Amino acid sequence: MEAPIRLNNRIYKIIFMIRFINRRTELDFLERKFDASGAQFVVIYGKRRVGKTELIKQFCDDKNALYFLADRRGTLLNLERFAEKAADHFNDIPPRVGDFYDLFRYLVRHTGSKRYVIVIDEFSYLIERDDTIPSVFQVIWDECLKNENIMLILCGSSVSMMVKGALSEKSPLYGRRTGQWKLESLKAYHIQEFYHGIDAERAVEFYSVLGGIPLYLLEFDPGKNVFENIREHILTKGEILYEEAETLLKEELREYYLYISIFEAIAKGKTRLVEISDYSKVPQKDLPKYVGTLMRLELVGKEHPVTESERSKKTRYFIKDNFFRFYFRYVHPNKTEIEYGYPDKVMQVIKKDFNSFVGTIFENIARDFMMKPETIKKLPFSFSRMGRQWGKIKDAPRGKNVYEIDIVGLNDKSREIMFIECKWKELSERDAIEVLNGVKEKSRFVQWETGARKEYFGIIAKKVGGKDRIRAEGFFVFDLDDFCSG
Repeated sequence: MEAPIRLNNRIYKIIFMIRFINRRTELDFLERKFDASGAQFVVIYGKRRVGKTELIKQFCDDKNALYFLADRRGTLLNLERFAEKAADHFNDIPPRVGDFYDLFRYLVRHTGSKRYVIVIDEFSYLIERDDTIPSVFQVIWDECLKNENIMLILCGSSVSMMVKGALSEKSPLYGRRTGQWKLESLKAYHIQEFYHGIDAERAVEFYSVLGGIPLYLLEFDPGKNVFENIREHILTKGEILYEEAETLLKEELREYYLYISIFEAIAKGKTRLVEISDYSKVPQKDLPKYVGTLMRLELVGKEHPVTESERSKKTRYFIKDNFFRFYFRYVHPNKTEIEYGYPDKVMQVIKKDFNSFVGTIFENIARDFMMKPETIKKLPFSFSRMGRQWGKIKDAPRGKNVYEIDIVGLNDKSREIMFIECKWKELSERDAIEVLNGVKEKSRFVQWETGARKEYFGIIAKKVGGKDRIRAEGFFVFDLDDFCSG
């Protein structure tokens, strides 16, 4: 692969904001709705910083469009601001409006027969402060917009609030929308395109630290290695990423300090509610409420062995957002050293532990890779479920009585199952065979369709020697070269 072109970071930012990586599908969806006849009512939602506003601005760039960004100050102040924004857009004096219905009648009069896009960004803030807003917009749609040549876009970062207020069956707006889209973070396999062809190893390292949030990715310079970028953009006071995690929590949550203690607990390897409670000092009876909030913000996730139901007592909690995982593992616990001017001391800790940190996230990257259409075509069966598998080994001595398999994909109907180990290291052919024999051994402890299932085995690593020969033996083998080629 050719070496990436070396440009300074500011130029990279300009280039990639123009290229708008990996949002072609989303833009095509919005264009189809715009080109459709009649009024359109589209809901766009997704976690904060994922790029919703940039998507909408790119879409509206060549269209008649009115964009309004709501805030948390309540209905009346937002109504007043929106009216002023609309009047300025139409070169008019601000109208006297008593409610949003009056305002939208004003908008309809001024848009006339033209195809117009009207956007309310952070619509969830309006719902948060006024639970009558969904009913108000139901009337606006039914009596004012549905027969007009208008495309209404409601966008929000509070996923739970957007679902409750605009998408759920209990919402007054249910059944009115003509489309919705949940905007997801970029996947690891998009990062090379984002950075114009950096090598796959560096792409995985960047993604492990930053996740798939474009705003964060734009802070890193692809011409520098991951440690230089961490030192310059995360461990340096005044940089955006230095305060980002705590700033976001303060913006979203009242008792943010309680949530910080929960993150600290999980970052320390406390994965069960009782463990998180003991460490964070949040009473166990209250913890589900706080953890549930973090799950709705898509910052924390939970998992259970893939062969078991969601009610499994083996449920584990984990930090879902890569940047938050990095921050609460390395930055927050070492804030004193950074504040007193010893970031290089923290950097030594990160370097020593970094391969282990990336290795854990590499398992999630591998799962995403397994779900790519190009990868699915190479598999012997389709997965109805996929995830991590763990459990106890009956009659084994203490300390050796637990097994864990990185990825297990299975199909309940065909009774097929695949066991995959992930290794963030370069493996010789002999090493790879040894790993595959190990996962074969562990598969015996998985109690699922025992005696009736068809088994497959595989490995995903940074680099695998003798890959073709191992594949010829019936194993499924992938490494970073496959990530690049798709």
